[in-house]
Amino acid sequence: MGVMKRLSGIVQAKANKALDKAENPADMLDLSYEKQQENLTKVRRALADVTTAKKRLEMQAAQLQAQAQKLQDQAKQAVGQGQEDLAREALTRRAALADQLSALGTQHQQVEDQQQQLETTAQRLQTQVESFRTKKETLKATYAASQAQASIGEAVSGISESITDAGMTLQRAEDKISQMQARSGAIDELLSTGALPDALGPPKDDIQAQLDAVGQAGQVDAELAALKAQVGTEALPAGGAAPAAGEAAAPAEAPAADEGGAQ
Repeated sequence: MGVMKRLSGIVQAKANKALDKAENPADMLDLSYEKQQENLTKVRRALADVTTAKKRLEMQAAQLQAQAQKLQDQAKQAVGQGQEDLAREALTRRAALADQLSALGTQHQQVEDQQQQLETTAQRLQTQVESFRTKKETLKATYAASQAQASIGEAVSGISESITDAGMTLQRAEDKISQMQARSGAIDELLSTGALPDALGPPKDDIQAQLDAVGQAGQVDAELAALKAQVGTEALPAGGAAPAAGEAAAPAEAPAADEGGAQ
């Protein structure tokens, strides 16, 4: 029994949730307004029927009054002619009509009371229906505005999520590019140092590599010696140091030859 009760509660809750989701407040307000309009129409129809019945009673009463007046005249005429029995008969019929008129008067009063009640009810319902219609339109406008605001909020939320996803995608792309650049730099460095053989270039011999290294070292030593000689040559005139013997002999002999020629 406990399991069945729980299952029944779950089914009922699911059904109520589905109904709440499917229920449209605007449609429900319109339906309620239509029902109130139907009730007002029924009251007005009943009022029309009561009014018709009242008119019918009034017409019957008018006919009975006319018959009663006719009988009164006939009784008076019979008395004038000395026909007492005929006058009594006319007055007897007039008395019966008086009872009918009294009954019609009672019915007429009842129908008139019903008419007044229905008129009051119709006026009250009319006021309520008009008030409900105003509230209905206001609530429908409020619901439409709320629904539009909710849609805008959902759209903004979706845009925000899209922007967030796009930002994450860009970040992942930047990280991927950075990794590829770092990997490419590492490969280039390994290729330049010879730690990683270049499959596209010609094959390298380790002996030739050592010879090239020695040749590069000799070239560096030659360049270093040339730089030292150049620096030493530029520093002699500025420091006033004596020239070397071999370099000074040639310029000193020239004046001596000139002097011997003069003598």
